[in-house]
Amino acid sequence: MSIVYIISAPSGSGKSTLVNELFKMVRHLDFSISYTTRPPRGREQNGKEYFFVSRKEFEAMIAADEFLEHAEVFGNYYGTARRFQREAEARRNDLLLDIDVQGASQVKRKIPDAVSIFILPPNRKELEERLRARALDSEAVIRRRLDTARREIENYSKYDYILVNNLLEQSADQLKDIVLAERVQRSRAELSEEEKRLVKIAQACQLEQARERVQPILASFAPAGVKDA
Repeated sequence: MSIVYIISAPSGSGKSTLVNELFKMVRHLDFSISYTTRPPRGREQNGKEYFFVSRKEFEAMIAADEFLEHAEVFGNYYGTARRFQREAEARRNDLLLDIDVQGASQVKRKIPDAVSIFILPPNRKELEERLRARALDSEAVIRRRLDTARREIENYSKYDYILVNNLLEQSADQLKDIVLAERVQRSRAELSEEEKRLVKIAQACQLEQARERVQPILASFAPAGVKDA
């Protein structure tokens, strides 16, 4: 049975970069490309960044129960098609889903043993600097993304693993170790010393182990009146 990995993060947290690094290091892993009704941006290509479909087509897929999860965000639909899970299993690969908090909750209800990983920025200031450095959004959009990030981060405790993306290389290695550790633990074979090392690294990122590290990050996103209370 394939393992489904869910990765969520606020916009600008470096999730896409980490996922790209993961695919360089880990084999037998498929990626689910989301469907959306929003128009392509810049050089985005159909079937690469997203599958771009009409609202009518998307709603027909909803009616046919073709999505593992879907949501409407800022007036556009986004969704993960069930077919990616079937295709991954046929290839004996695992499947990685890059989805938001709302979508992750839907998938966990349908696939309880899915592995969920939440990626956090080091703090609010760092996230804001990353968003501005991308030079993709207006001031109003940046403010909206920061506000959305605050709400998303409050859901961190619903995830199995918490990964703070501070140093890219280190964070990519931790993500790789989480993915591989889940594989070896489900293999039911006796673990080698190297596999035990992987599991130990992954366990340090599990929710209960990460709660204390997360608190300063949460505090940095809290409204001033709340922080000072």
